[in-house]
Amino acid sequence: MKTMVRRNQRFLFLLVSVLALSAISSAQKLAITIDDLPLNGSLPTGVTRAQTTKDVLAVLKKRHVPPVYGFVNAKKLEGSQDGAEALKLWAAKEPVGNHTYSHMDLEQNSAEAFEREIEENEPVLELLDPNNHWRWLRYPYLREGDTVEKRRAVRAYLGAHGYRIAQVTLDWEDYLWNTAYARCVEKKNQNSIAWLRTSYLSTASEFLDLGREQSKLIFGREINYVLLMHLGAFSSTIVPDALDLLHKKGFQLVTLEEAESDPAYETDPDVGLHDAGTLLDQMMQVKQINYPPHAEKPYKEIEAVCR
Repeated sequence: MKTMVRRNQRFLFLLVSVLALSAISSAQKLAITIDDLPLNGSLPTGVTRAQTTKDVLAVLKKRHVPPVYGFVNAKKLEGSQDGAEALKLWAAKEPVGNHTYSHMDLEQNSAEAFEREIEENEPVLELLDPNNHWRWLRYPYLREGDTVEKRRAVRAYLGAHGYRIAQVTLDWEDYLWNTAYARCVEKKNQNSIAWLRTSYLSTASEFLDLGREQSKLIFGREINYVLLMHLGAFSSTIVPDALDLLHKKGFQLVTLEEAESDPAYETDPDVGLHDAGTLLDQMMQVKQINYPPHAEKPYKEIEAVCR
């Protein structure tokens, strides 16, 4: 009798283990990426870029997050020792990529000017990462060209210079909360800080779900995702909750390289688009697919809080 009980216990243990492994393998893969290094938005008085970076790096390490690419605008380093220290801290722990020298908008500039901005950003990236892993480009504002000629010219330049495009497929414009949070900290307005937290997480949840629905409408399946986030005043406070939300939604965190191994990232709409957004947004436009119903982001409320 005891032998049978032990066998049953072993069987149940194996069954639970198999089910757990199955759940992990079926989780949707997602890579986190960070834009606008060394900092996005304003900081509260007495808070430095270096300290903000340290705090976020500590969260990523504690939560065992796979390598997170941080995309750099080197112009932010001009006259900023704090910014330089923040970037050194980041690059010592996490990979970096090219976000153009001054966060140039390709829609407002020529392809040639945009290419010069990419090149101008490279010396800092070479110093931060001598191993040359930085040849990923994140388009500022996610704008890849308002004409097809401009789009093709930049892509040809990137291909000739060994770059890969760090596409984005999930985004809730988290940068909106950074400066608002800094204002509320200055005013010690705890009620507004609490509202920023709840509004951030509800918006994140809404747009994670929307991106997944977009993927199904475009590709007939869920793809691997690349999430766009920003490093700012609110980051170290809210990132743990954001990671909890991703886990709750069933995402498995992976590297950018693994996420973009999905064939979906070989897709190129190959058209000029105005303020096109994520790769999924671009494909929705090209395929003329209607968006599923969803709540909008609280732009006006965020702009007004703690004024």
